[in-house]
Amino acid sequence: MILLALGSNLPFCGAQPSEILVLAIRAIDRIAPVARVSRFYSSPAWPDPSDPEFVNAALSVSNAPPPEEFLMRLHEIERTFGRRRNRPNGPRTLDIDLLAYGDEIRREGAPILPHPGLMRRDFVLAPLADIAPDWRPPGARATVSALLASLKVMTAEPISP
Repeated sequence: MILLALGSNLPFCGAQPSEILVLAIRAIDRIAPVARVSRFYSSPAWPDPSDPEFVNAALSVSNAPPPEEFLMRLHEIERTFGRRRNRPNGPRTLDIDLLAYGDEIRREGAPILPHPGLMRRDFVLAPLADIAPDWRPPGARATVSALLASLKVMTAEPISP
């Protein structure tokens, strides 16, 4: 299973974060056919909750270029939507994370797989639970649903796009 997480908390060219995610999903579909898309979620910015709230989603694709090429193409989509990497985890128009690429496990280079923050962030797990509740990240013992249920604090809330 090839899984992505998307997030946005800044407008771009008049488009609000929810609209940016819709447009980004269409752009991803041109590279790798989108199989499933989660509901959209609102969540406080992490790690600085004083930044604008994020809109988050997850999706699966049925086929994609090799991981390195796919990540490069995802970064191109981010730049198309005005993504600037000014400060780590800062506000952004679009963030696309490659969460998993099949059963691949990579601890070095890019992309690191599965994504290192995947199993402890509700704004990633809640959308993933919509599309792959019984999926186990490579190397994990628990499913996405179980990982989500184990979190002590839940901040992600479903919204209408």
